[in-house]
Amino acid sequence: MECPVCRNTEIIPALTVRDHSVSGEIFEVVECTRCRLRFTAGAPGDGEISGYYQSENYISHSNTRKGMINWLYHRVRNITLAGKYRLLKKATQKEKGKHLDIGAGTGAFVHYLRSKGWESTGIEPDDTARERARLHHRTHLLPAAALDTMEPGSFDAITLWHVLEHVHALYPYLHRIKSLLRPGGLLFIAVPNYMSDDARRYGAFWAAYDVPRHLYHFCPDAMLWLLNQSGFQFRQMIPMWWDSYYISLLSEKYKGSSVAALKGLVRGSLSNWKAIGNTAKCSSVIYIAGQEG
Repeated sequence: MECPVCRNTEIIPALTVRDHSVSGEIFEVVECTRCRLRFTAGAPGDGEISGYYQSENYISHSNTRKGMINWLYHRVRNITLAGKYRLLKKATQKEKGKHLDIGAGTGAFVHYLRSKGWESTGIEPDDTARERARLHHRTHLLPAAALDTMEPGSFDAITLWHVLEHVHALYPYLHRIKSLLRPGGLLFIAVPNYMSDDARRYGAFWAAYDVPRHLYHFCPDAMLWLLNQSGFQFRQMIPMWWDSYYISLLSEKYKGSSVAALKGLVRGSLSNWKAIGNTAKCSSVIYIAGQEG
């Protein structure tokens, strides 16, 4: 067994995690002793994993509002869309520009940026999610294969909101993304952080492990190693404060808590409190990077 990021062969067991969303199967999560990446051992290959996304519980594809947790997700999403837009503007120093959203889900962010005057393109591998983007947002998203035919140097900003942990071939994928950025363009990667307090407290029940869909489980050390080896220059880490609440609510649900909402809100708040002044401890983190040189 070899680490997908640093190629180290000293890999240790971390924990075993159940797929709570679709299959109920158990998967082993292991950890690299050098870069600290965790990854799902024995995860289904690229041609086998699609069935693990076919569930109404998988909200980024289904857009479901069933249940309190999903209802809250949609309420907060309007706030987070505005926050991501402000971050994009501030980091790129552009009021308008050309943007690519990879793993666009049902197209909410692409739709939002277009409403603000950006030329935004979305790529989404899932057929059902693309159709829902068309129905809900009147937004046409491109299939995954479109990434290979795009013109190099096309975009001022490329975003992967909770996407990179799903990608099988990390380095080829990031090299392709790098080629699509214009000089001075920026890459925004949001991923869960298993070094957070909520991850430590929930252990195998931490919802952001989301096996086997999440192939990789990042911490800042692993992400910075990956960006450096991919030819990116790391710029900044940004906390995603709302994620700790959503993840904690789901984690309490997976534990079978009778007061999941209350406990989730308390645990999410505690996790955020412990991450104040130390983004590397936040439940989810946005990494901003540019091309080297």
